[in-house]
Amino acid sequence: MIASRANALPQAGGSCGAGKVDELVGYGAGTTGGGSASGTTVTSCAALKSSLASGGVIKINGMLSGCGVLDVKGSTTIVGVGANSGMTNGGLRLKSANNVILRNLKMKTPPEKKDIIALDKSSKVWIDHCDISSQGISGDKDKYDGLLDITHASDQVTVSWTKFSNHWKGSLIGHSDNNAAEDRGKLRVTYHHNLFTSVNSRTPSVRFGTAHIYSSCYENNPTSGVNSRMGAQVLVESSSFTKSPKSIITNLDSDQEGFALSKDNIFDAVSQPAITKQGNLAPPYKYTPDPASCVCELVKSKAGTGVVS
Repeated sequence: MIASRANALPQAGGSCGAGKVDELVGYGAGTTGGGSASGTTVTSCAALKSSLASGGVIKINGMLSGCGVLDVKGSTTIVGVGANSGMTNGGLRLKSANNVILRNLKMKTPPEKKDIIALDKSSKVWIDHCDISSQGISGDKDKYDGLLDITHASDQVTVSWTKFSNHWKGSLIGHSDNNAAEDRGKLRVTYHHNLFTSVNSRTPSVRFGTAHIYSSCYENNPTSGVNSRMGAQVLVESSSFTKSPKSIITNLDSDQEGFALSKDNIFDAVSQPAITKQGNLAPPYKYTPDPASCVCELVKSKAGTGVVS
C-alpha cells in the first residue's frame, strides 16, 4: 500500500511510540553481547584496544580520536557513556565475531578507504542507538567506504534507533555480485526506527540477503535509497520518504534484479519507488511498527545517542 502525505492511511502499530526504545527485536533477537557485568570503562585508544582483547562489557567515555580500525571479538558489548562518547577517525570491525552489541556510540569518519562499522562472517549482532556519520556528500565519494557494511555471510543482525548521516555510501549488505555461494541463505538483517539523512545511496543496498526495514525516516538522500538486487528479498514498511529519489528500487547497479514489497509507506512526489519485482517477505518474528505518518518525529527525538544508557 502506498499512501501520499495528503491521505496517509491508518497503519498497524497504533499510536506513535508503541514500540519500546530499549527492546531487541528482529533477526538479531537473542544477542546478549558481553553479558550483564558492570564492565570496564575506557578513555583512550590504547585502553580500548586492550579491553577488546578480552571482550565482555566495555564502556567508552568520551570521543576517542585516531584509533584506527579495531577488531571486536565475540561475546562483547561496547556502549558509549552519555550522549557524546565513541570514536572519530576510527572504526570497529567484527570478523568471525558472534554475539556482539554496539550501543549508544557516536561514530564519526572512518580512516580513509575503510568502513566505520564492518561485519564480516559475524552473526547475532545488535547495533542500537548509535549516531554514524562522516564528512558529507561533496568531494571524493571513494575517500571513505561505508557507514555500516554487513558482508561475507554475516547473519542475524538488528540495527535499531540509529542515525545515519552525511556520507556517500550508507549501509551495504553483501559486498559483491559474485559471492552468492557464501551469502545466499545468510545476510538476514532487520533495520527499524532509523534515520537516514543526507546519505547518497545504500540505505541499505542488499545483495542475496533478506532485509526487513520498518518505521524508519528518509530525508534528503539524493541518489537512491533501499536497493534490492541479486535476488535479495526486502520488505519496507511503515516508513517515510522525503526528497529521496528511487526510494525503493530493484533494478539498480547489478546484473540481476532483487525483490521488494512496500507496505504502509509514505512517499513525497520526489521519492516514488521503482519496484520491478514484487517481494513476498513475511518476517518470522513479532514486532510493532510505528506508523509512517509520525515516524520521522519519533526517530528524530528518540534515535541516536543519549537516549539510553
